[in-house]
Amino acid sequence: MMLINGERKNTLAVTDRGLHYGDGLFETIEVIQGQPVFLQQHLARLKTGCLILKIPFPAETLLLDEITRLSKDAAQAVVKVILTRGSGGRGYRQPDAIQVTRIVALYPFPDYPESYKSAGIKARFCELRLGLNPVLAGLKHNNRLEQVLARAEWDDEFQEGLMLNLNEHVIEGTMSNVFVLKDQVIYTPEIKLSGIKGVMRQIIIELARKNHIVLQEALLTREFVLAADEIFLTNSVIGVWPVKSLEHKTYPVGAVTQKIMAYLAAYKVAHLK
Repeated sequence: MMLINGERKNTLAVTDRGLHYGDGLFETIEVIQGQPVFLQQHLARLKTGCLILKIPFPAETLLLDEITRLSKDAAQAVVKVILTRGSGGRGYRQPDAIQVTRIVALYPFPDYPESYKSAGIKARFCELRLGLNPVLAGLKHNNRLEQVLARAEWDDEFQEGLMLNLNEHVIEGTMSNVFVLKDQVIYTPEIKLSGIKGVMRQIIIELARKNHIVLQEALLTREFVLAADEIFLTNSVIGVWPVKSLEHKTYPVGAVTQKIMAYLAAYKVAHLK
């Protein structure tokens, strides 16, 4: 089910800059019992991204209405919200009058095994390196070719791949943010030159600090991550996935990871009341 500029259809103008240049942003939002989870956080990030890319942000009431229309009857699903700069002529120059394209789509919730949360997942390092761009770092923009190519590196033996940037720092997974526990301190990669600042990443940072768990954003090397005591990955759909193996190393679903998962579960329940 899909709305394009508020209308139920699945066709888009071939002149749309989202198609030609990836000129836009998107959010992926979990839906539980008709309620979009952490919706205000997602809209706030979308608004920030629009400000940086100089894309006019649609009226929030309009987006809320369209998201609600698609979500209200879903027991569990995923809503994807895409904004593009709209249609324009050939060439990179923006149109003088920008008419933003709004796409709101409802998808079935992924059928991930419960064991991914309880026992952990298998991960690997990707060969592809993320480029460096301090202006775009942090944004969930529509240009995701690096992730597409990285995800093509493996088959179903692994559930996620960790990506380094050109400076050889571990930045993120292809679809997730990374958290590493070492000596009772949680480290998460600094997102300044590459990567996406996920909504769930920010929630986990806040929950850790609120519950007096030391957490630091830092430059992490491959060797540091491999030497971790615990590793877990996050995004807005999977929540938290512990990592049980990375390359040749194995890891427990440790006490700190379990605490973070419990804090998140309680926070989500409170959010949905």
